[in-house]
Amino acid sequence: MIILAIETSCDETAISIVEASGEFSTPKFKVLAHCVSSQVKLHAEWGGVVPNLAKREHARNIIPLVQEALAQASLLEKIEKSEQKISLELQQKLAQILAREPEVLQHILDFTAQYRAPKFDVIAFTRGPGLEPALWVGVNTAQALSCVWEAPSVPVDHMEGHLLSPLLNYSTPPDFPILALLISGGHTELILSKSWLEYEKLGETRDDAVGEAFDKVARILGLPYPGGPEIGNLASQAEQENLPKLEQKLPRPMINSGDLDFSFSGLKTAVLYLVQKNPEINKAEVAREFQQAVIDVLLAKTILAIKKHAPKSVIIAGGVANNQELIKQFRAKTSETFPDINLLVPEAKLTTDNATMIAVAGYFHALKNEFVKDGEEITADGNLQL
Repeated sequence: MIILAIETSCDETAISIVEASGEFSTPKFKVLAHCVSSQVKLHAEWGGVVPNLAKREHARNIIPLVQEALAQASLLEKIEKSEQKISLELQQKLAQILAREPEVLQHILDFTAQYRAPKFDVIAFTRGPGLEPALWVGVNTAQALSCVWEAPSVPVDHMEGHLLSPLLNYSTPPDFPILALLISGGHTELILSKSWLEYEKLGETRDDAVGEAFDKVARILGLPYPGGPEIGNLASQAEQENLPKLEQKLPRPMINSGDLDFSFSGLKTAVLYLVQKNPEINKAEVAREFQQAVIDVLLAKTILAIKKHAPKSVIIAGGVANNQELIKQFRAKTSETFPDINLLVPEAKLTTDNATMIAVAGYFHALKNEFVKDGEEITADGNLQL
């Protein structure tokens, strides 16, 4: 099965083409194209993602990125003579689907006049969660391409994509039950899965997501956006230079609450007060202490979840899973305390937002025939829940 996947939940326009085969117990994936157009530099000026700017850039980049992915996958076939294959009736239908994105409509019309329709078995797309203006671009583009190329489409939960992303790096699927720690700019969740595509949320953040806390603390320290890598680099610098640890320890919010929820807003505020009272404080020492506070909380909650639910596999995924110190400490602690548990982490390029993980989730939904039905109205849902 050849899958075109589309991801536009935040500030990365991402297109992937994946060849998938096998059943749930034996899935195999071959990545034919993996394309990401980042908007980080655009949004850095504002210190965070501006939804309408993200939407504009998605509309501008999505079809050119589809073309790039097709070229990577050797599926781009130019028409020798200009042959407009789209009927007037279909053009009108596309105009209706892409009423929010007229620029995308023109790109599709231009593309189909130059290139033959590729043969896809499925078009998978992110329906949510995320920024709704950004999501709509991907949702509507997927429905338009589904019409033009006569390929069924399937909606995917963005967080489900993160959860399934490690499957691309391991030849053997993880054993159930699976405990997933999903940590990103918008989410901090502990999810239990006892079978494919079935999820139970065990705990989540009550305020800031962990990635959001990294960004806010970076701003307090005068570091550029995105803050996660900047904090990680500073913390690593403090360790390499053997800088003294802060005498004033930061709090570890809810670490002993007994439940599986999180809270990071107070930790961010504690950093703010610390810096305000000590304007000459070494930023690297603060970054290391903040990062360790986050790791301590995430690790404590995950260990508690393991003790309560006895998973056979643990997945750590999402943008914050790219923090090497976090993964190092998780591997050390789990191998020491739970040697029989399989810990899975996606490779670095699959921790951040990408369409390859959406293709994996889309394939599993396709196996269950969960396609968009004719005439079904698909909406973007910024608050979609697993």
